Amino acid sequence: MSAGLLVLSSGDPLVDRRIEWARALMDEGNPGDAAELLSEAVRRAPGYASGWFLLGEAREAGGDEAGAKRAFEEALSLDEEDRLGAALRLARLDGALATMSEAYVRTLFDQYAERFDTALARLDYRGPELIDRALAEACAALGRPYAFARGLDLGCGTGLVAARLNDHVGAMEGVDLSPNMIARARRRRVYDALAAGEMVAYLAERPARDVDLVFAGDAFCYLDDLGPVLAEARRVLEPGGLVAFTDETHEGEGVLLRETLRFAHAPAYVRERVEGAGLTLVSCAQEWTRRENGAPVPGLVAVALREG
Repeated sequence: MSAGLLVLSSGDPLVDRRIEWARALMDEGNPGDAAELLSEAVRRAPGYASGWFLLGEAREAGGDEAGAKRAFEEALSLDEEDRLGAALRLARLDGALATMSEAYVRTLFDQYAERFDTALARLDYRGPELIDRALAEACAALGRPYAFARGLDLGCGTGLVAARLNDHVGAMEGVDLSPNMIARARRRRVYDALAAGEMVAYLAERPARDVDLVFAGDAFCYLDDLGPVLAEARRVLEPGGLVAFTDETHEGEGVLLRETLRFAHAPAYVRERVEGAGLTLVSCAQEWTRRENGAPVPGLVAVALREG
């Protein structure tokens, strides 16, 4: 998934044609000519946020970081909700971190929903089976049956993980920022309730000790700080309840904003945040959940316990 997916019409057919030509040039590996076309487009339509954003992408691809920053800053000034992810692009250029805007995540997945399952299949997505296996092994290690009364699916997407866990969970609820993803998840008929919203805020509104399972497949890579979501997950879990999740990792320390505009969390950072939330790590295994450009993306699958 690319941050440049959202391209709204400028309202000027000439500008729109130049945008399409520029995108074709980018696909062909010619960012220099694309940047020239896009510079003409934004001169003609200076209030067109998508044009400025694409100009930033072209300049960055061509090695003009200063010019890219100016273009991304202009895009952000014209799109204060940051549906395009300009703040993340600027953070990467500055070697810094930025919290991902809800509008960016919602827009990205709203437009991606119809082809989401097909795209993940092409990427050899393994999140559901990894979480399923990790939970089965954790339950065996804890000497408890692999069965839960109530589960919460954070960043549920189209419901791929929930469908895999359905036989082990009595009632399931899901939350996702994207209404279009929620609509797709509803078609699976595995959820008792679904909500469109941000996962930490969703957890914060729930009563304490409300469920015995919280799970998240490939959702934590859209959070820079895992502390709040893990703390809220612990609060809503009954004593003895489990939280299971996959995440993207890297070999350094702390948190990294990857070129894909997803966050990767070092394994040591994940362990620190789990323990800092008052949870006990049951397992944390290095596992990849998807491939990109033919190579596995480094990741992990973890299960943590709220002690009795």
